[in-house]
Amino acid sequence: MTWDWQVFLQDPGGKDPTYWQWMLSAWGWTLSVALLALAIALVVGSLMGILRTAPNKWLMLLGNTWTEVFRNIPLLVQIILWYHVIPGLFTSLQQVPSFLLVVVALGFFTSARVSEQVKAGIQSLPRGQRYAGLAVGFTLPQTYRYVLLPMAFRIVLPPLTSESMNIVKNSSVAFAVSVTELTMFAMQAQEETSRGVEIYLAVTALYFASAFAINRVMLFVEGQLQIPGHTTGGK
Repeated sequence: MTWDWQVFLQDPGGKDPTYWQWMLSAWGWTLSVALLALAIALVVGSLMGILRTAPNKWLMLLGNTWTEVFRNIPLLVQIILWYHVIPGLFTSLQQVPSFLLVVVALGFFTSARVSEQVKAGIQSLPRGQRYAGLAVGFTLPQTYRYVLLPMAFRIVLPPLTSESMNIVKNSSVAFAVSVTELTMFAMQAQEETSRGVEIYLAVTALYFASAFAINRVMLFVEGQLQIPGHTTGGK
């Protein structure tokens, strides 16, 4: 088999941009989906993880319900629901770009996993820390903010690193609703050029580079924030 890497310099249908420029644009869309979804997942997942450890049973029920719903429905099904079903129920969402719907779907899906990790991090702390925060005059929200969460987030950084890498890979399902990210680019470019080996190898390399870069950044953050005397399996 002869490889032809010159395929990336060709213009699709004789039009700009080249396949190389198209692939870089698709990479940008992949990173945009992943990073925005990660921001949503961290905010919403942290909130739900906190609610699941709250002393109020209704707040705990809300956090548990959110986590179970979004954890037990496949990601692709959730994206289809957000794209085809929910805009039919709420007509104001019909004008929302599919890109944003994918970001929300992926963010909510990942938030359920982040919720589990934040909950585990909080519950791994000695119970006396919560009591100590309340004893010095903090309210319960202040105890979470100043005492529990700073320690819990440091503990759960290794699994959060894995989730940050996974969200880049999971962003590939955005092709199902016509977001021009890397997977859709690969499918279309392969059909047009019949050079599937070169196309998919290049796309694979970009996925690997993205996940590896996130891994390095998160490991650096983990090293800077590591609790003295506390070791994790993420090293």
